[in-house]
Amino acid sequence: MKIALIVGARPQFIKLGPLSKKIKDHFKVVIVHTGQHFDNNMSDLFFKDLSIPAPHYNLGINSGLHGEQTGKMLIELEKVLKSECPSLGIVFGDTNSTLAGSLVCSKLHIPIIHIEAGLRSFNKEMPEEINRIVSDHTSDFLFSPTETAMQNLEREGLIEKALLTGDIMVDSLLDNIERADQLSNIVEAKGLVPEKYYLMTLHRPYNVDNPVMLSKILTKLSKIGSQIIFPVHPRTSKVMDDNALVIPENILLSDPVGYLDFIKLESFSIKIITDSGGIQKEAYILRKPCITIRPETEWIETVKEGWNVLVDVGSDDFVNTIETFKPSQEQNDLFGKNVAQKMFDKIQKIM
Repeated sequence: MKIALIVGARPQFIKLGPLSKKIKDHFKVVIVHTGQHFDNNMSDLFFKDLSIPAPHYNLGINSGLHGEQTGKMLIELEKVLKSECPSLGIVFGDTNSTLAGSLVCSKLHIPIIHIEAGLRSFNKEMPEEINRIVSDHTSDFLFSPTETAMQNLEREGLIEKALLTGDIMVDSLLDNIERADQLSNIVEAKGLVPEKYYLMTLHRPYNVDNPVMLSKILTKLSKIGSQIIFPVHPRTSKVMDDNALVIPENILLSDPVGYLDFIKLESFSIKIITDSGGIQKEAYILRKPCITIRPETEWIETVKEGWNVLVDVGSDDFVNTIETFKPSQEQNDLFGKNVAQKMFDKIQKIM
């Protein structure tokens, strides 16, 4: 019995890690990498850090607008899946790779599991929101990370095929936090003082594609009284270079870093500033205050729990919010435990 695992971006590699370990000894596994994230530090290094076998296929599709990129993925994924004839396809998250994998499996009548189903930001201007909705409605089995996600699926009439598994990124973090502490020296190598710096990531189009907006964010962050390390997404780096944006003295730029290095940076930071959904979760699990530069979030539980705050870069209170934000209460278990095992148990029943 063969399972096709379709991935393409950093957050999907993180989710793939613990699941692939669970299923590889019981089923034939074919890993298909669309190539959406192609930079070594955002792709190959993650496979190494997470001890994931090299992909059986790398489609090398990483350019073009959303429609063009997704279209290329549809064409190439169809060829692979028709050749491999898997009994089950698994897609992760909310990228163009997720959408393409869901559509191709659906058209070829290959049963599909969507991992991280039911998330909704309710902002359809986000490409990820469309990808989530379509993937949920075309998939046969929905592995949902939270109660809120289950409620979203129920509202859309999808609860019959949904299972509350918890979030598999919990397993990834718990499996690798000690390894990161032992193997990564990035904090020392970057000259950072533990518990004295902020960690920042930015990649959402509305924050980084417009150089005026990105410049405004950087300018406001120059007023933060602590050092900020900023591993820069390749797309963000291009915007900064093409427009000769001024980088404030308190912001330390870095190339993208591998998974173990990134966990180490998260673990020793004061707070995390981001616009990434996955990093909002990682911050919560690692008990780090998170400031999200977005008007909404699909991980609303982290906000309700008081460990994440949404900020508008246009607000006069932007800097003060970042510097003064503190979690307002103790944490509840939002994302579960032993998630990969729960998923594996269900996959065995499906197969």
